[in-house]
Order: sequence, then C-alpha cells, then structure tokens
Amino acid sequence: MLKSLYSGVTGMKNIQTKMDVISNNIANVSTTGFKTGRVRFEDMLSQTNAAAQTGINAQQVGLGVQVGSIDTVMSGGSLQSTGRALDFGIENGDSSFFNVTDGKNTFYTRDGGFYTDPDGNLVTSGGLSVQGYVANPAAVNDDAFDPASLGTAMTPIRIPQTIDGAELQSYNVDSDGFIVGSYSGGKSMVLGRMGLTSFSNPDGLQKSGGNLYTESANSGVPVNGNPADAGYGSIRSGFLEMSNVDLANEFTEMIVTSRSYQANSRSITTSDTMLEELINLKR
Repeated sequence: MLKSLYSGVTGMKNIQTKMDVISNNIANVSTTGFKTGRVRFEDMLSQTNAAAQTGINAQQVGLGVQVGSIDTVMSGGSLQSTGRALDFGIENGDSSFFNVTDGKNTFYTRDGGFYTDPDGNLVTSGGLSVQGYVANPAAVNDDAFDPASLGTAMTPIRIPQTIDGAELQSYNVDSDGFIVGSYSGGKSMVLGRMGLTSFSNPDGLQKSGGNLYTESANSGVPVNGNPADAGYGSIRSGFLEMSNVDLANEFTEMIVTSRSYQANSRSITTSDTMLEELINLKR
C-alpha cells in the first residue's frame, strides 16, 4: 500500500518541475533569442515480484517517476525587423552563436542587440565585448580587399570614429558579416567582420543568465567561423531573433500537467482511504 503513496509523491514532485519549466517558457515568450525548454520523464526502479521464465513474463511493480532530462530546444526563432543598424539576427544557423567576452571568460549568445561604447567598441547590453575578425589597420573597400587578411583569431570589435583624419559618417554590416564604414572624403573602409561560433551539440550548452551560454562537457568544442560559411548562419542587420516559445503548445502542456498533478494527488488520497479502511478493521 505504501508503494502507491510514494509513487504518487514522486509524480507530484516531478510534475512540479515540469510546471516550473513551462512557467519559465511563458515568462520568456518576449525575450530576445530565448530557447524554450522541455521536460522528459522516465520510470524509476521496478520491484520484481517474480522473474521471467520461459513462456512466463516477469511480474514487476513500478516505484514511481523521475525527470529523465530537461532539454533546451535550439531551433531558430523568427526574425523581427527593428530597422536599427546594430541589431543582428542569425538566419538559418541554429548551431551558430555570437561570441562575447568579459575579458576573461567567453560566452555565446543569440541575442544580437548590440551597442557601441564611447570608444567605439561593440558591446552587449551587459557591457560584454562582441568578438569578431578585426582589420588592423582598416582596409580600403575595393576589389583588391582580401578577406583572408582579417586573420582567424577573434578579438573585440571596434568601430573607429576617425581614420587618418577622416570622420565616420555611417557604417553597415552585410549578410556575410563584413563591417564597412563610410568616412568623410568619400572613403569606404572595411573595419572587420562579425564572427560566429558553432557547436556540434548546441543543446548541450549551459545557460548562464543574461541570454548567455557557456561551453559544457556535452556541447562539443567551440569552432569559430564566418557568417554564411558552410555550417554557419547568415547575419541580418536590422533584425532581432524572437523567442521560439510556442504559446499554444505551452498552454496545452500546462493543462496536461495540471491534470496529471491532480491525478497523482488522487492516488495519494485513495491510498490513504484504503489504509484507513485497514486500520478500522481493529475497533
């Protein structure tokens, strides 16, 4: 009898975990670049009352449920137009991430809402430096420009306000990630290129808060690359990636989870009623 009580307890406890994940998904439905989570369950140990024999199946009683996994679904969200030059969305690259750093640690993000600080450094809303391939010195934007001259090492991106006395007028980023600045005097200069980092198992990345992820033992090693290269997405300037949370699915899962919680509570109260009847045999 006690087995049914404890099985109901495991059900209620672990279903609460699923409800926590659903609530977090709904809370982040408007969070830039947020990736929805899901919970999968698996049965716990089973007590074997009789082992299997030839022609006879085993007799086993389950002892409850446990959380099998809490997954992060890394499918891409829709791109929302903002018209802002420093808003970037990654298109067709679910395993690609922007590379940012605090000077010591490297983080990865799908949130492409960037800004410039007073020195022209490209930073996130939290002040982390956005990394890419920097032209040092800036190269003239003409047919002689060789993208290989940017190198393969990622460093913090900076948009200089002046080059050889010429003042910055405007800048743009194309789908291949090249940052091109227009300076006074009609100068067009390649300042660098946005960088992307890819993982063999992006679902294995660990959330660090602030729309950031960190490498984990199960994510695979980070592989730096260029936008639009094979295995990497393209960068769209003037767009931000929306959350991939499906509200209709979340509300459906919430209803199912609520009913499952109620059903497990009923198994506990029913077991308690049966115990009460057993105790009442002795008056």
